Amino acid sequence: MLAAWSSSPTRFREDVNAEDDLRRGGYARTWAAELLQNASDAAVAAGVPGRVLARVHDGELRIANTGAPLDAAGVAALAALRASAKRDAAGATGRFGVGFAAVSAICAQPRLVTADGGVAFSAQRTAAEVAALGGAAADELARDPRVPVLRLCWPTDEEPPPVGYATEVRLRPDAADPATLLAELAGLAADLMLALPALGEVVAGDTTLIRTERGAGRVRIGDRELLLAGDPARWALPYDDGRPVPYPPDAGEVLHAPTPSAEQLSLPARLLAPFPLDPDRRRIRADDPATGELVGQAARAYAELVGAVGPEFRTALVPEPGFPRSPLDGLLRTAIDAELGSTPWLPAAAGGGALAPDRAEYLDLGGDTPAGLPELLAAAGPAFDRLVASGVVPPPGLHVDRLGPAGLAERLTGIDTAPAWWRELYAALAPAVDRIPGLSAELGALPVPLADGRLVPGPASVLLADAATPELPELRIAHPDAAHPLLRRLGAADADAETLLAAPALLDAVERSVDDAEAGLDTEPLARAVLALLDTPSAARDPRFGALALTADDGAPARADELVLPDAPLRALLDPDAPVGILDARWLDAGRDALVAAGVLDRFAVAEFDPEVLHDADRYDADRYDADRYDGGGAGGAVGPAVRDLDLVDDDAWPAALALLAADRDTRAAMLTGYTAWWLSRHVRIGGRLPSTWRLPSASTLAGLYDPLPPLDGLGGPADDAVLTAIGVRAGIVIGGPDEAVELLDRLADPARPVTGDVAGIVHTALAAALRAGVFELDDLDPPDQVRTLTGAVVPADRAVVADTPWVLPALGDVPAVPGGDDPDALAELLDLPAASARVTGTVRGAGEPLGWTEDAEIVLACRAIGADPPDGELRRHDRLVVDLDGGGAVIVPAWPGPDGGWHASDPLRALVAALAERRRVRMMP
Repeated sequence: MLAAWSSSPTRFREDVNAEDDLRRGGYARTWAAELLQNASDAAVAAGVPGRVLARVHDGELRIANTGAPLDAAGVAALAALRASAKRDAAGATGRFGVGFAAVSAICAQPRLVTADGGVAFSAQRTAAEVAALGGAAADELARDPRVPVLRLCWPTDEEPPPVGYATEVRLRPDAADPATLLAELAGLAADLMLALPALGEVVAGDTTLIRTERGAGRVRIGDRELLLAGDPARWALPYDDGRPVPYPPDAGEVLHAPTPSAEQLSLPARLLAPFPLDPDRRRIRADDPATGELVGQAARAYAELVGAVGPEFRTALVPEPGFPRSPLDGLLRTAIDAELGSTPWLPAAAGGGALAPDRAEYLDLGGDTPAGLPELLAAAGPAFDRLVASGVVPPPGLHVDRLGPAGLAERLTGIDTAPAWWRELYAALAPAVDRIPGLSAELGALPVPLADGRLVPGPASVLLADAATPELPELRIAHPDAAHPLLRRLGAADADAETLLAAPALLDAVERSVDDAEAGLDTEPLARAVLALLDTPSAARDPRFGALALTADDGAPARADELVLPDAPLRALLDPDAPVGILDARWLDAGRDALVAAGVLDRFAVAEFDPEVLHDADRYDADRYDADRYDGGGAGGAVGPAVRDLDLVDDDAWPAALALLAADRDTRAAMLTGYTAWWLSRHVRIGGRLPSTWRLPSASTLAGLYDPLPPLDGLGGPADDAVLTAIGVRAGIVIGGPDEAVELLDRLADPARPVTGDVAGIVHTALAAALRAGVFELDDLDPPDQVRTLTGAVVPADRAVVADTPWVLPALGDVPAVPGGDDPDALAELLDLPAASARVTGTVRGAGEPLGWTEDAEIVLACRAIGADPPDGELRRHDRLVVDLDGGGAVIVPAWPGPDGGWHASDPLRALVAALAERRRVRMMP
């Protein structure tokens, strides 16, 4: 070597640089790994357990190992750069090759000693030898004092290694503390023993590490336990207390080939594989064919590792998505993802086997899947064979198919299994529904087995029944073995009477029950069940069940609301042609309340206003007839109760029908207003006549105009006047339009009616007020040909006058006077008659004696009695008051007005009455 350097100074400098590159580059700070690797190779070469003893002795670090001792070939390898003596040794990783150069980073005079001798390397002695050469090599050394430490060696005669060890490396550190270096080796030993399986024991000072094989791929090194899988690409997964502890992506893991390289990895386990590396052992040779082969082997070994851990831990070994830390990391990730996707390792819910992720399915309810649910589903049939087991949540990167709540509900519709299994399913799902928001809505189509053997989707359409619930065809009653509280949470209703009676399927069955019965189907079970549900004390009629098929006494099927109870009070009141049959007596055991609730007639019944059900309701105008009680226009705006089936009453039975209506609180209330009062007023017949043609016996203001209502059994007391008035019997004068005005005038003109002048005056007052109020116009009627006078007589209208003031009456002679009422002027206009005061005019004879109104004691007392002030103007007393009429002749009268507003009188009290009447008339004039 010295000759080579002497002849070629360039060679000398190349060796210096090459060794320096190794020391400072790829092998920097790897001295411990390289020495333990050499120890492992020695053990492999000798076929013995590898043991290492590291200690500080006499100020230097000594590392002894078992196995094949250093020999001549080894020494040659040490002195020959990149020329390991065991390149082809089975299991060797490079003993005494370029890796040994790593020791030069801590020691410039390393020594190796065996029982047969030793060799020493020395930077100082090498420099002396080069200087002694002289020439160009010496000049080069003078220019740069660095020398290659491991190119020249010298024999050394020292004490042999400790007993039981073949070779010992002795290092006197250039600067570092030997104890510090020993601690460094102790700290790295466990990881290095994992990479070097030939090493069974490492003792470093006070630290002793022993490798123990525990079977099934498990190994313990010191207090560390790991699971190993694969060969030659091997994965190591740490374990703690029986559970795998995967490395996080940022754990700083690197490829071990088998000693640590610079290839960073982000995988959950450590990879130990003999990848081809660059000379500095830092990076893999990516273009080497062996690299691709080892990547494939590593991926298969990783799938083996995943399958070797407990099923509950496997998904934790799936690499997390992320950017690769190195090119090798990217290659491994791609290969592992592909291998894991196609290799069966996911725990299967069915049979305890394994599923490949690309053929598996995950039950995803939006939260933690209840334990045991996948297994329960898998036991139901092959539709769920692809489900992974409980507790397994496949990471997103596996792309496992997801079975969500809606898909689960849909797939369950094809399951054929016992009802008890469904209860188990509901029990398993219940905790998830309570815990996971929105899950109840997504399970809306969950199937439910029914008591009749059907399987239907959607708990919301199902009823939960108890043992006392009658059997109802057409209804979706959950099978009792499948019933569970979850169904109620998902919309199922308890099968109480109200819920059952509201079930759409039941209502549909009731609606078509008569058609079914006429077609020969047996509808009695349906009818019996419905009647049983309706059988409650004092049950109200429910219009939903009027179509229920029962049978009449002739055996024919009929709607319930077209039948009457045999002993019903209403039966005797019905028209012989009414479309109502008699209920067959065999139904009476269902109970009167139930039959009436179903619609069978017993008494009159009250219902909500419905133009489709109530007779003539489309003609009823609530605004016009009962505006004070109803808002809105027409019948559609009416609200409140109404009595139905009134049109079925025989005309001759109305007195008894009215008594029956008035005897019931609900029907009586309905009679007082709205549609019922309107209908009765137009259709009831009393004595063959409408109610409006009768008056209450107490209605004295109508005496003679209308006949008093004859006595009615069950009616007639003062409390019944409101009922009779509501249906149209008259209680007083009511003018709502021209028709009523014409009727009153006609009745006043009827000489057969014993109408008194007083009643006529009351009617005339009402007519005048209605005219003034615009209830009717003069053009709406023709003036009557005959009129009723003050005496009650009926006379031709062309002879009569309107008595507009009392003082003129004595002057009329035989001219008939019509009572003028409170507004004689309006009445005169209505009847087209002259006023009496305009017809008779004249002049008083004589001036009379002046007399103050208050000078007459009788007048003063009379004014006080009636609460009126004495009239204004002058009063003149006459012994005999004679008036010369303008039309000829003269009359004697008790009082007469003067031209100046005063009064003449032979009877001052008569003058007072006339004056007060005139005052009131003036006040009432519009």
